[in-house]
Amino acid sequence: MTKSPSLLQNLARVGLGGFLAFAGISHLTFARDEFQAQVPEALPLNEDFVVLASGVVEISLGTAFMLWKDKRIPLGWLLAAFFVAVFPGNISQYLTRTDAFGLDTDRKRFIRLFFQPVLIGGALWSSGAWQERKARD
Repeated sequence: MTKSPSLLQNLARVGLGGFLAFAGISHLTFARDEFQAQVPEALPLNEDFVVLASGVVEISLGTAFMLWKDKRIPLGWLLAAFFVAVFPGNISQYLTRTDAFGLDTDRKRFIRLFFQPVLIGGALWSSGAWQERKARD
């Protein structure tokens, strides 16, 4: 049986979903060039296509995460997987020393790498996915 999320979890879920939807919109509009700087050079796809496609995915996931409460647990796992999937872009930005989003020093780019696990944990916690998994063990 799935435990109901706390008010804090629900607020975090809606906040994370809203942040993700906003980030997706920014992929398609005002921050398109900045996001292209994060596409790893080794990825054999057009950078603009990757940015546009990931923006659509982010808008979809963020909106679903905010509004589709009865699917919050599988969406939490999906969102965590998405954050893992885009992490190579953050690593690439650090390794290639690419400036974007105010990350204009190696130190800033390095510190940013530690925020991805926070996003992963936030998706699993706010959705109740991690608690559900532990309850099944």
